[in-house]
Amino acid sequence: MPFRPSLLGAALGAILAAAPAFAQSPIQLRVAGHFTSNSRHTEGIERPFFNGLGQATGINLAVTFNPMDQVGAAAPDALRHLRNGTFDVMSVLIGQTARDEPFIDSLDLMGVSTTLEETQQAIAGGREALDRRLQERFNAKVMTLWPFGAQMFFCNRPVASMGDLRGLKVRSYTPTMSALLQSLGATPVTLQLSETYQALQRGTVECGITSATSAYTANWGEVIRTILPVSLASGVQGHFISLAAWRRFSPEQQAALTRAFADLEKQMWDLARRASDEAFACFQGQDACTTRKFNVQVVTPPAEDERRVREAVTAVVLPSFRDSCNRVWADCARVWNDSIGKARGYTIP
Repeated sequence: MPFRPSLLGAALGAILAAAPAFAQSPIQLRVAGHFTSNSRHTEGIERPFFNGLGQATGINLAVTFNPMDQVGAAAPDALRHLRNGTFDVMSVLIGQTARDEPFIDSLDLMGVSTTLEETQQAIAGGREALDRRLQERFNAKVMTLWPFGAQMFFCNRPVASMGDLRGLKVRSYTPTMSALLQSLGATPVTLQLSETYQALQRGTVECGITSATSAYTANWGEVIRTILPVSLASGVQGHFISLAAWRRFSPEQQAALTRAFADLEKQMWDLARRASDEAFACFQGQDACTTRKFNVQVVTPPAEDERRVREAVTAVVLPSFRDSCNRVWADCARVWNDSIGKARGYTIP
């Protein structure tokens, strides 16, 4: 039989078409995870997730995962890193990036959602609006949104109520948090979590706001005396992917990634629900604590503290958010009212 190049070409084409996806070059993903101090998040959940992401999705991936502090990435710069392609995926501390995009703070405004259930409502109402805004401005897409835990006061002196905060310097990390503190007569001091231990130790600040989980893992029990458990928000975080990286994947692969990240989000929510109780047990030196114990007093806040928070929402938090966000984006308040505000029963005038 005479040699037919066309038959050989067809055979080679069939072989190549049948070659498994993993025979192709792996798709690179540079990932910046959470801070190393939050080892239950980085080592307990994030690293295993990203190391197994290729197997979970059936995508040939080459993932490089490092906590952000190990690669010198500052939390407030996360959106910039995604936009300029420094990283493909980042763990994002929502409130700390508000300087670059005020609307990103909309999910976790102080006093609007003070329980995990309310935070779920806010996230469900605002996820699509936030995703659209991030795609427009920062070439980034939302993959997960989850809480770190109730944000409350940790002080290096006795504090019995929010009224005792007057005249004190308090660690803050979002604009609306600072607005609320000022309404209480306190002085907000913007600090990253890693800077707050030393500030509490030296008296640069008298109190810090964070979650019980963060405060415990950062060893604040060594430098605080009192916890005032008035919940202000939930410390919403997220994982975002750059659109440049997202577009490397086919629609089928994108669907697989979406399912995988939904599982990561669920793991983070589950951790938030159980980690706070464990941290409180350890702060108080209870038998239920199986790790390091402290002897910190957890006070019972008066009922008027909840009233103070509710009043601050309408008096200072929402107006402060409106003014700062509308300066950057004229539709900000309207979009918030139609999404998160509707879900939580608030309206920005």
